[in-house]
Amino acid sequence: MELTDDTLRDLHRRMVRIRLFEEAAGRLAEANKLPGFLHLYVGEEAVAAGVCVALTDEDQITSTHRGHGHLVAKGGDFNRMMAELMAKSTGYCKGKGGSMHISDLELGMLGANGIVGAGTPIAVGAGFANKYRDNGKVAAAFFGDGATNIGAFHEAANMACALKLPVVFVCENNEYGEFTPRHKTMAITDIVDRAVGYGMPSVMVDGMDAVAVYEAAVEAVARARAGAGPSLIEAKTYRYYNHHGVQNLGLKYRPDAEVERWKERDAINGIQARMAEAGVMTPDQAEAVWAEIRADIDAAIKFADESPTPDPSMLLVDVYSQNVEAL
Repeated sequence: MELTDDTLRDLHRRMVRIRLFEEAAGRLAEANKLPGFLHLYVGEEAVAAGVCVALTDEDQITSTHRGHGHLVAKGGDFNRMMAELMAKSTGYCKGKGGSMHISDLELGMLGANGIVGAGTPIAVGAGFANKYRDNGKVAAAFFGDGATNIGAFHEAANMACALKLPVVFVCENNEYGEFTPRHKTMAITDIVDRAVGYGMPSVMVDGMDAVAVYEAAVEAVARARAGAGPSLIEAKTYRYYNHHGVQNLGLKYRPDAEVERWKERDAINGIQARMAEAGVMTPDQAEAVWAEIRADIDAAIKFADESPTPDPSMLLVDVYSQNVEAL
């Protein structure tokens, strides 16, 4: 498999888009301009970018409560994303879903999910439909290390393997389930060990290296598309900020030295250095990408600020199930 210059540029651009969107969202949350919780993806950009570059526009993904990065990597629109976070009617879910339920079915992004592990069976459902329709599509499920302790993950993995569904399971192992370190919630060190029980091929990659994630994803996606069944990718990564929001809210659960060690391996810095060394992108060209995307973010914030809030009369519109007699 040849790694082209265009692929490197694509990986870099998607990661920068994620980083700048998330940092802007964090600043807005601190300014009390976003209702509800906000779980930032900063630090984990290489995983979403690496997997989504390996997918086609028609392929599907399912996400987590930390889902902005996945939607951005899949090609999400900044205006509609920012409007959704600000609970405006021009948002992806018309301002009703907010951060943890953001989605774009046209992009194959089947939704962020506030329930830990709940995206995995949804991806398996999509994979089942894809196999039944013989449409050649692949579904990728993003989830954290903590989600592999949830029954839904194990049921999803078992069904995907038993039926040889075109699914790629992507574990973003950032070593913490909310505020609890991984070693306190499971006896194993590596999530890939759990794939063995289902007869599922697995690979562990450096989640701070977008190229490594991309190469693993290309192989897993090709396997799924060829009808050989699911695979598990465990990406060792790290989130820079608190579980939700930016500040620790007085709860100290990660050593500062640990956070700094991971930041020293920043995936965006790494790919920029790689491209500069290979003559693919100069530092000035890289800065131009950052500047362009910053301008796009500023425009999205302005769009969201100027957008209307949902009209109360629209409260029950798009609600798929309701007990009319109880209203």
